[in-house]
Amino acid sequence: MFFDGSLNINGAGDGILFVSLNKDKLRYVLRILFPVSNNVAEYEASLHGIRLAIELGVKRLYIHGDSALVINQLNKEWDTTHEKMDLYCKEIWKWESNFYDIEYIHVVRDRNQAADVLSKIGSSRA
Repeated sequence: MFFDGSLNINGAGDGILFVSLNKDKLRYVLRILFPVSNNVAEYEASLHGIRLAIELGVKRLYIHGDSALVINQLNKEWDTTHEKMDLYCKEIWKWESNFYDIEYIHVVRDRNQAADVLSKIGSSRA
């Protein structure tokens, strides 16, 4: 799963891309209808992606994101210094028991372009 959040003058949105082992792709675009920061948009994308993976019956999930903050906090490598980020981490960790294996992997922005494009669709009014 690849995720990205987007925040711009038109609003906020999330993009989620699932890629199966045989390279089938499933794309999701979400529009966020409440005020968020860019980091919250990223956390919302990862949380929605995990919930969608559970609904799809995924049991092994590799989560790729270009937000160093989100990935490192979810990996417990960085402390959460903001209460809202701490709450997002705890909520996401609660869902981990639905998987045999789950990993959070930081990728450079160039390797997350598909999710980025989807998130920008979600944050636009188009």
